[in-house]
Amino acid sequence: MRRILIPLLILVFLLPTAQAETYRITGKATYADGTPVTLDYVYVQCIPGDFACYQYRGAQSITDAYGSYSIVLDVTDDEDDLDILLNLRGENFTHTIDLDAYRNSTNNQMTQNIQLEQNPPPSGVFLGFGCFIVLFTLVFVSVLLRTGRRLSTKQGRMDFMGMKQVRMLECPTCKEMIAQHEMVMHLIVEHDMEAFDAGELAGKVMRRTWSEEE
Repeated sequence: MRRILIPLLILVFLLPTAQAETYRITGKATYADGTPVTLDYVYVQCIPGDFACYQYRGAQSITDAYGSYSIVLDVTDDEDDLDILLNLRGENFTHTIDLDAYRNSTNNQMTQNIQLEQNPPPSGVFLGFGCFIVLFTLVFVSVLLRTGRRLSTKQGRMDFMGMKQVRMLECPTCKEMIAQHEMVMHLIVEHDMEAFDAGELAGKVMRRTWSEEE
């Protein structure tokens, strides 16, 4: 047994080992309308059951401001003609590893552009602007309705034009209705009261009226 095992081990060590080489996949990712997919991840997935692909699963690259991406894999000759999946925003795109084409390329990279079937999501700027328009419309309609209700009454129309209705108070002496701002003068002139007493009495009348209104 030992005589057989030792030659086999020597043969294994002497056999040339497969060396991995860098394999670069680059391209541009766009939405269905042609706009670039910016700052999003392109990563490798595998067809279920394709165990040879599993060593590359999870390799990823993030797109730049122009939608460009670049994924680097270490590939051996055994993986030549292997299918891997490039996943972006839930959509898969098949890429077949082609070492001959890669070795003959002038820029040492394989180009595969990705165009999604989906359109770009709504921009946060436009979404915020839309919310602002809706809010502004609701506030405007609310103000318009309240103004309309005010203008439907005589008092409201007077308030809208800056004309406030004069508050009338009942004179405690003669029971005559007197404008609030004229009450003190009325008590002094018509009822011959001292200014201090007239002011104190007018104040009592005003406070009583305000408490009744509350």
